[in-house]
Amino acid sequence: MFTSGIHIPELLLIFGIVLLLFGASRIGEIGGALGKGIKEFRKATTGDGELAEEPAKPKAKAAKAAKKS
Repeated sequence: MFTSGIHIPELLLIFGIVLLLFGASRIGEIGGALGKGIKEFRKATTGDGELAEEPAKPKAKAAKAAKKS
């Protein structure tokens, strides 16, 4: 039934409908949020980003506390 796939005319129609529903300014916000969500998902699935950030935060706080006193 759907063996031909989605081509340029279909993509333009979908983009036109999205533009009418959300408006031009919201499409940029939606794209940014989608990109950020994908980035966070990749970070969560690999686990690398979360492990690298956690030990660095307490050290930075300790250094700031030492400078204040």
